[in-house]
This record gives sequence, structure tokens and C-alpha cells, in this order.
Amino acid sequence: MKRVVFLGLGLLVVTAGVAQPGPSLSKPIIADKIVAIVGNKIILQSDIDQQYDQLQKDATTPLPPDTKCAILEQVMDQKALILQGEIDSLPVNDDDVEGELNNRIRAFINIYGSREKLEQVAGKSVYQIKETYRPAIRESLIASAERRKIVEAVKITPNEVRAYYDSIPKDSLPFFPSQLEVGTIVINPKPSQEMEDYTISQLENYRKQIVSGQYSFQTIMVLYSKDPSRNQNDGVFPISRGDQNMDQNFLAAAFRLKDGEISPVVKSSFGYHLIQMVKRDGDNAQVRHILLVPPITTENIVASMNKLDSIRSNIIAGKANFGEEAVKFSDDPNAKMFAGMLTDQGGSTYLGVEELDPSVMLLVDSLQVGEISHPVTFSDARGNTSTRIVFLKSRSKPHQENLTDDYNTIQQKALLIRQNLALNDWFNKRVPRFYLMVDNDYKHCGEQAKWLVYAAKNQAGIDNPK
Repeated sequence: MKRVVFLGLGLLVVTAGVAQPGPSLSKPIIADKIVAIVGNKIILQSDIDQQYDQLQKDATTPLPPDTKCAILEQVMDQKALILQGEIDSLPVNDDDVEGELNNRIRAFINIYGSREKLEQVAGKSVYQIKETYRPAIRESLIASAERRKIVEAVKITPNEVRAYYDSIPKDSLPFFPSQLEVGTIVINPKPSQEMEDYTISQLENYRKQIVSGQYSFQTIMVLYSKDPSRNQNDGVFPISRGDQNMDQNFLAAAFRLKDGEISPVVKSSFGYHLIQMVKRDGDNAQVRHILLVPPITTENIVASMNKLDSIRSNIIAGKANFGEEAVKFSDDPNAKMFAGMLTDQGGSTYLGVEELDPSVMLLVDSLQVGEISHPVTFSDARGNTSTRIVFLKSRSKPHQENLTDDYNTIQQKALLIRQNLALNDWFNKRVPRFYLMVDNDYKHCGEQAKWLVYAAKNQAGIDNPK
């Protein structure tokens, strides 16, 4: 059984349900039915069909004939993990659920281009989407926690890593292009106190004009707000109290407001705001805001460059190391987690040339391993001018996979196989102990058939075979 990706496949029902438009009126509606039960968790034919349709849509080649069996197996895996996680009372708090929901919603808004388009395709408001899929997200987090519990004790020794590597046919070893480890320390130029005070006074003046009825909040927002999304959906966007990816000062100020109320000036990592509460519903709300960003002058940029130059000099002189300085001084939000090193989506610090921003790669090309660039300016993701230094920690030559250059990668692959074996063992022993039912249409599927045999023996008081 291949369980390396079972959680991702098992959650396609959530993402597919959000992404798909409503049912076509030209198609006959077929009654749903229960195709499997694990414990007290039911699995519907629509769950299987939804995931199958999504896989078929994404596939570049025809799907194998047993794909629906594989989907059912993985959904049953998911249900078993959820059941055991509930028995073990694994902690999943509301903030975790809300954060994951918000991540999903943001991802779909990026796919469809706007919140309105997502709501149109889904046939539901963002609030309704979140409420619909909240139970499924909570269960998926429980399943993930139970999986971690199963595999966290699995370890692998250097001898086992070598044995795994030696078992791979030499002509099957992958070839790696050059990979680099690159770090940055970013310092965003800080506006002068004079500019900050001026920006605050502007917003205070706008608030007086709005409260007095001279202008509406929307009028000031459209004319002066620096948020590029101010013209979308009349400037209204959803927020949630538990969203850890949102500026916490902004959230705290917003949730102090009543419907229709306007905040005093609020400072966030983006600038200064006036926030209007449009509608609040418990820990969820819809708001508008007016954003102003204090202007950055040439003097502010020079000050940031000078600070970076001082940091660079300390590192070169051996008074500090790059990681410590990145954690202490960098304005990059990921700096503390990775000590200033750039990473791919999986968290690896080993990057291909194509994964680096061209402006970073231009600096790296001029560096030897261990060197740090002089401070430079660049445009950040918001289009603002910022400053940084770039550190080249390592650069590998193009090579075929080997234990000297790629030990960590090989170790992770060997560990994943060992963890997968532990999962298989857990499922084969644990799942048949739950109540199981599989519809006749799926009883030919290998794993389900085996589980049903084991479950029948358990019910008869016979231990599972080894």
C-alpha cells in the first residue's frame, strides 16, 4: 500500500468541493449512497466520485482502472486516523482550524482572481464556504496529528541510510544540477517620525470628515487608500479573529468595533489604517479600511544601507555569524524560522538556480562560497523599496546523487519509507478493530477485502495474523 500521499488525496474532497461549480441542470441527479463505514464515520459515493473527477481533470494520462479503489482505501485510512485521534483526544484548537480555512480561501481566491469569482463558482459566500468545510478541516488536522504520533518515534541509523542507498540501482540514481544555499538579511527603511506623524494626522482628519458626514468612508477610501484592492467588492473583505497570518494589531482593533463603527488610527506592519466594521458575526467579520503608508525618503534608505553595512562588517570580522544577525535584525518574517536562509515550499534550504529570484541570483553569481554581498536596494512584494545583503553559504556542482553530497536528501527518503512501513503496520493492525462496512461494489478492492477478513476474525475473537 502506498500511503506517502494519503492525506493530500484524502483532502481533495474539501478542495474539490470548494472549487467546483454547482451541478449542471442538464445532468440527471443520481441518489447518493453509503459505500463504506469505518467506526462511526461514513463514506459516500459522492466523496469518491468528487475526488475521482478532480484527479481525472488534473491527469495528463488515463487513470488506472483501480483508481476508485485507491481513493476509497485512502479515505478509509483518513477516517481511521480521525477515529483514533478522537480516542487519543489529540489537541486541535479553533485557531488552527480557522488558520487552515483562511489559507484555503486565500489559495482559491488567488486561483480565481477575486473573492467574488470564487463565490460565483462555488455558489456560496466565503462565510458559507468556511462553515461548510470547517468540520472537514478539523478532522483533517486530527488525522494529521495522529499520523505524526504514529511516525514520530520512527528513526533511521546511518548504516540503514547506506543500505538503502546501496539498494538503488546505480543507473536509477537521479542527476542533480547545481544547488545553492543562500541567505538574506532584509532591512526595510523606516520613515522618519515627522512622516509618521504627518500620516497619522492625515488619517485623523479623514476620520473627522467621515464622522461629521462630510464624506463617506467609501469615498475617502477610493480616493486616498493605498490598498490596491480598495475597488474590489466595495472595499469589503472578510477577517477572522483566529487568523494567525493576518496582522494581529489590525485584528485586535477591528474586533473592538461594533457594526458601522470606525476605529481610531491603527498601526500595523503595512502602515496606518482607519478600519470600518461592516458586519460582525462572532469571531468572523467583514471590514473596510483606509491604508496610508508614511513616505520613505532617500535618507531613510541610506540609513538602512549603513546598518546593513555594519552588520556585514561584524560578520566578516568574526564578531557574529550570519544566522544570529539574521534572526536579530532581518525584517523578513521567515528569518527567525530559517536563520535568514531562503527555502523552497518544502522547507529545504537547497535551491536550484531557477528557484531563486533573478535579482538575488545576479548577486550570487558574483560571490564565492562564504562571501556576503554589499548592501543593495530592491522592490519587495508590495512594491516598496527595501534593502538587503545576500550570503552564499554553499554551491554544489552538478552531480549524480551520492552519500557525500546528498546525505540529508537520501536520509529523508529512507526515513519516509520506514515511516510508510510503520503506517502500513498501524493500519493493518488497527483498522480491522473498528466496525467496517464496504459496499458490494468495492468488496473486490484488495485492502478493503483484507480488512474485512481481519475484522470478521476479530469479531469472532481471533487475533489478526502477523
